[in-house]
Amino acid sequence: MADKHVLNVTEQNFEQEVLQSDVPVLLDFWASWCAPCRMIAPTIEALAGEMAGKIKVGKVNVDEQPGLAETFRVMSIPTVTLTRGDKLLMQSVGVKPKETLKKEIENKL
Repeated sequence: MADKHVLNVTEQNFEQEVLQSDVPVLLDFWASWCAPCRMIAPTIEALAGEMAGKIKVGKVNVDEQPGLAETFRVMSIPTVTLTRGDKLLMQSVGVKPKETLKKEIENKL
Protein backbone atom coordinates (compact mmCIF):
# COMPACT_ATOMS: atom_id res chain seq x y z
CA MET A 1 0.00 0.00 0.00
CA ALA A 2 1.65 3.14 -1.20
CA ASP A 3 -0.64 5.60 0.56
CA LYS A 4 0.65 6.60 3.99
CA HIS A 5 -2.90 7.37 5.14
CA VAL A 6 -4.14 3.79 4.62
CA LEU A 7 -3.40 1.07 7.19
CA ASN A 8 -3.29 -2.65 6.59
CA VAL A 9 -5.75 -3.94 9.21
CA THR A 10 -5.27 -7.48 10.47
CA GLU A 11 -6.74 -9.57 13.26
CA GLN A 12 -3.51 -8.85 15.17
CA ASN A 13 -3.80 -5.03 15.05
CA PHE A 14 -7.62 -4.74 14.87
CA GLU A 15 -8.15 -3.94 18.55
CA GLN A 16 -5.45 -1.26 18.63
CA GLU A 17 -6.14 0.34 15.23
CA VAL A 18 -9.94 0.05 15.12
CA LEU A 19 -11.53 -0.61 18.51
CA GLN A 20 -9.22 1.77 20.39
CA SER A 21 -9.11 4.47 17.70
CA ASP A 22 -9.83 8.06 18.76
CA VAL A 23 -11.62 8.69 15.44
CA PRO A 24 -14.08 6.62 13.38
CA VAL A 25 -12.44 3.98 11.18
CA LEU A 26 -13.31 3.36 7.53
CA LEU A 27 -12.50 -0.22 6.53
CA ASP A 28 -12.26 -1.37 2.93
CA PHE A 29 -12.77 -5.14 2.67
CA TRP A 30 -11.07 -6.32 -0.52
CA ALA A 31 -9.16 -9.10 -2.26
CA SER A 32 -6.42 -9.02 -4.88
CA TRP A 33 -8.54 -11.01 -7.40
CA CYS A 34 -11.53 -8.63 -7.12
CA ALA A 35 -11.75 -6.20 -10.08
CA PRO A 36 -14.33 -3.88 -8.40
CA CYS A 37 -12.00 -3.74 -5.38
CA ARG A 38 -9.23 -2.42 -7.62
CA MET A 39 -11.70 0.10 -9.07
CA ILE A 40 -12.61 1.54 -5.65
CA ALA A 41 -9.03 1.52 -4.26
CA PRO A 42 -8.11 5.00 -5.61
CA THR A 43 -11.33 6.38 -4.10
CA ILE A 44 -10.49 4.90 -0.69
CA GLU A 45 -6.93 6.30 -0.88
CA ALA A 46 -8.23 9.75 -1.90
CA LEU A 47 -10.72 9.78 0.98
CA ALA A 48 -7.95 8.76 3.38
CA GLY A 49 -5.99 11.85 2.38
CA GLU A 50 -8.94 14.25 2.22
CA MET A 51 -10.44 13.13 5.53
CA ALA A 52 -7.21 12.64 7.49
CA GLY A 53 -7.79 13.66 11.09
CA LYS A 54 -11.55 13.08 10.84
CA ILE A 55 -11.35 9.35 10.14
CA LYS A 56 -8.75 6.60 10.02
CA VAL A 57 -8.74 4.38 6.91
CA GLY A 58 -7.74 0.75 6.73
CA LYS A 59 -7.86 -2.08 4.22
CA VAL A 60 -8.78 -5.64 5.16
CA ASN A 61 -7.74 -8.40 2.76
CA VAL A 62 -10.60 -10.91 3.14
CA ASP A 63 -8.44 -13.81 1.95
CA GLU A 64 -5.83 -13.11 4.64
CA GLN A 65 -8.25 -11.99 7.39
CA PRO A 66 -11.36 -14.21 7.06
CA GLY A 67 -12.20 -13.72 10.75
CA LEU A 68 -12.59 -9.96 10.33
CA ALA A 69 -14.69 -10.44 7.20
CA GLU A 70 -16.91 -12.80 9.19
CA THR A 71 -17.15 -10.40 12.14
CA PHE A 72 -18.44 -7.69 9.80
CA ARG A 73 -20.68 -10.17 7.92
CA VAL A 74 -19.02 -9.31 4.62
CA MET A 75 -20.77 -11.32 1.91
CA SER A 76 -19.65 -9.33 -1.16
CA ILE A 77 -16.59 -7.24 -1.85
CA PRO A 78 -15.76 -4.46 -1.99
CA THR A 79 -17.54 -3.68 1.27
CA VAL A 80 -16.73 -0.42 3.03
CA THR A 81 -17.65 0.03 6.68
CA LEU A 82 -17.39 2.93 9.10
CA THR A 83 -17.06 2.10 12.78
CA ARG A 84 -16.57 3.97 16.04
CA GLY A 85 -15.22 1.62 18.67
CA ASP A 86 -17.27 -1.56 18.33
CA LYS A 87 -20.28 0.23 16.79
CA LEU A 88 -21.00 -0.10 13.06
CA LEU A 89 -22.06 3.33 11.75
CA MET A 90 -22.27 2.59 8.03
CA GLN A 91 -21.83 -0.23 5.53
CA SER A 92 -21.61 0.18 1.76
CA VAL A 93 -21.30 -2.66 -0.77
CA GLY A 94 -19.94 -2.21 -4.28
CA VAL A 95 -18.26 0.62 -6.14
CA LYS A 96 -19.64 4.13 -5.67
CA PRO A 97 -18.45 7.54 -6.85
CA LYS A 98 -16.09 9.23 -4.37
CA GLU A 99 -18.45 12.12 -3.63
CA THR A 100 -21.33 9.73 -2.90
CA LEU A 101 -19.23 7.66 -0.51
CA LYS A 102 -17.80 10.80 1.12
CA LYS A 103 -21.31 12.15 1.78
CA GLU A 104 -22.37 8.84 3.32
CA ILE A 105 -19.35 8.98 5.63
CA GLU A 106 -19.81 12.64 6.57
CA ASN A 107 -23.47 12.00 7.40
CA LYS A 108 -22.33 9.50 10.06
CA LEU A 109 -19.62 11.62 11.66
